[in-house]
Amino acid sequence: MTSEYVPAVDTGAVAELAALARIVSRQRAELDLLRESVAASAVVERAKGALMATTGCSPDAAHEALAQRAEAGDRTLLEECWLTLGALMPTTPAAAVPTGTGSAGTVPAAEPLAPAVARETPGRPGTAEILGRLGKALLHVGSPQELAGTLREHLTPRIDADAVLLYRRLPGDGLELVGHAGLDATLAAQWHQVPPLQGFAPLEALKAGEPLWLEDFTEDRQSFQLIDEPPGRWLSRAWLPVSADTVLGVLRRREGAFGLADRELLRSVARLGAGRLGALGAPAEPVASDLSAAVQSVLDALPGATVLLVPLRTGAGEVEDYRIEAATPGAVDILGRTGRELVGSHILESYPSVAGESLWQGYLKALGGGEPYEGEPFVYEEIVAGVTVTATYSVRAARLGDQLLVTWLRHDTEDRQEQRLAELQRLGNLGWANWNLVTRQVNWSTQVYTILGRDPGRGAVPLDLLPDLVLPEDAHALARAVSELARTGRSFDVPFRIRTGNAVRHLRAVAEAVSASDGTVVEVHGFVQDLTAQRSAELALVDSERAILVQRGVLDAERALAARLQHALLPLPSNPVRLHGLRVEVAYLPAQAGVHVGGDWFSAIELPDETALFVIGDVAGHGVDAVATMAQLRFTAKGMVSTGSSLTGALARLNFLLLHSRDAQSTATLVLARYEPAERRLAWAQAGHPPPLLVRGGRAHRLDRPEGMLLGASANPVYESAEFQLEPGDRLLLYTDGLVERPGEDIDAGLDRLAAAALAAGPGSLDALLAAMLAGERRDDVCVLDIRVPVADEE
Repeated sequence: MTSEYVPAVDTGAVAELAALARIVSRQRAELDLLRESVAASAVVERAKGALMATTGCSPDAAHEALAQRAEAGDRTLLEECWLTLGALMPTTPAAAVPTGTGSAGTVPAAEPLAPAVARETPGRPGTAEILGRLGKALLHVGSPQELAGTLREHLTPRIDADAVLLYRRLPGDGLELVGHAGLDATLAAQWHQVPPLQGFAPLEALKAGEPLWLEDFTEDRQSFQLIDEPPGRWLSRAWLPVSADTVLGVLRRREGAFGLADRELLRSVARLGAGRLGALGAPAEPVASDLSAAVQSVLDALPGATVLLVPLRTGAGEVEDYRIEAATPGAVDILGRTGRELVGSHILESYPSVAGESLWQGYLKALGGGEPYEGEPFVYEEIVAGVTVTATYSVRAARLGDQLLVTWLRHDTEDRQEQRLAELQRLGNLGWANWNLVTRQVNWSTQVYTILGRDPGRGAVPLDLLPDLVLPEDAHALARAVSELARTGRSFDVPFRIRTGNAVRHLRAVAEAVSASDGTVVEVHGFVQDLTAQRSAELALVDSERAILVQRGVLDAERALAARLQHALLPLPSNPVRLHGLRVEVAYLPAQAGVHVGGDWFSAIELPDETALFVIGDVAGHGVDAVATMAQLRFTAKGMVSTGSSLTGALARLNFLLLHSRDAQSTATLVLARYEPAERRLAWAQAGHPPPLLVRGGRAHRLDRPEGMLLGASANPVYESAEFQLEPGDRLLLYTDGLVERPGEDIDAGLDRLAAAALAAGPGSLDALLAAMLAGERRDDVCVLDIRVPVADEE
């Protein structure tokens, strides 16, 4: 006897399947009822359209007339509609519906006719005749495209309709060309879908809810976006709303206005078109299939983002879009719609970025081959609580019957969060630590072992033993902080040092306590941070500041010494002095206010031979060395001229002295002048110095410089002298280059500026001249000798 294995029955699964079967059965019954309802609605709309075609009445009036007939004949509305369609159209519009006075519930018999002032065009079909023929023709129209052709066929004999267009409004106020006649295929394709253009005539008519008559082509093209290819093809056109979302356009090659009768005819035709479009049934909301309904009931209970897609194919069988049949509550599109709000929308409407991407090809592959498609992860931006958040997703698509089940998978897992935490610790050079004081369990991140220089194989250190790892001089402070935290729960932030190999690291420990309900500390968490780099930078900064302070002290001492030397060597007179009948005023201004340290200098003395010596010079540089060189040249020049040396000989000897001084790199410029009062004759020589300025008789001019090279530049220089006679009222200015030089300016410009300032200042004091010349920043020392020859009444 053989034993046979009988698998156990999962009663729960059987119950769920049975329940699902009952749900599907109920939904199928509801679907059948819905289909019957849709079919009945289509019959009613067709009957309304037939009645509107023969009478030109409104949709509501046609429906009321059918209801009255059904009640009078003791028939249902559906039976009355079938009878109306079977009898086609009555030949007389007045016999089609009850007549009345135009009150609610009746159809005005004269509605489709033009007002009395709207006259018919002789030789052309009348309004009633056109509407009668059109109404019968519309019964055989099966699409908006056929409707446009039928309208053009019946309107052309009356109003020369060269083209008829039907546009339907899309979400977002775009328009779609759903029917056309009289347009070539290229132009129809070009204007098939139109974005919400400002001034596009069909859209403007829909927004206004009133007909738009464009009868002056030249003016209209300035105000509206016109369908016009080639330009000037249609010279007049009319756009009439057919319904809230459909508009009828009639385009004519001939120019001129639409007459009153033609306008009334087009309004009646628009109402007929509305009835026929209603009978055709602009695609209603898609009815869910049994499979879609079952899938939706399952998706309602699922997390994440999953949608069931139905492919929408062209006539050639190619997939041009997908319709969403079911969606999980977590699915969301770019418009913010979620879950069941997405059902019925299209993929390219809800997720336009899918078009043309590898994801689209993946959908086609899964739909055609049967193998599931799973795309590579990609980064996607989404708005969460008004903030842009980036997340990583991948998409999986699997075939389900002739439909497609698509799932978006988010990859923000714990692994990714741990990776981010590790990167944060590495970049911040810190690591987290956790001590459980009850279980004595210790957890350190990898970065803590790295910072402390501890082998992970040796394990983490309990909190009370952490001070054993630090330098002895820092251990006491850390131990006290740890003890205080364990006893009272007081957090700490303590710096300390450890030694790793031959190096010392500067660290920081921050910790806080987690206490039980009775206040007992049960857990401690915190972090350890390596501050060695920051501490090294701080110490280097302190050393630099200390060195700067020392250097500043040295410089201050040197400046003070140079100032004392200069003051001792170059005393400045407080008032103008008299030298052999000349009035001499001196000014010295250092580059840095209040510190008299520089290489500029002067001499103005009477010599033993009853002459006067004037010297002005400029030693390159500043500081003690410049002051020392200045003193050497000043006293040597006075001694040489006083003992009988000529001006040029003195310059040659000063050049030799400077070349053989302790600082052979020094150079200097100089002017030497000897004044003989008996003849008022001034002889002078110069070594590379700016020329003196002579002011005489209301004119100022620079003296021509005799030959002379600056001191210390050459071992064999040539120096020459010149002389001239001073006259009463003359003013002679000897100065250093700091008075006239400016950065980026030619020296001649500064000399011209000095001449102008000397004339403007007049015979007044030297202060006015200096104020005019030294306004603004000054980068060099300034020294000036102002020599005046008094007139007779001043002597």
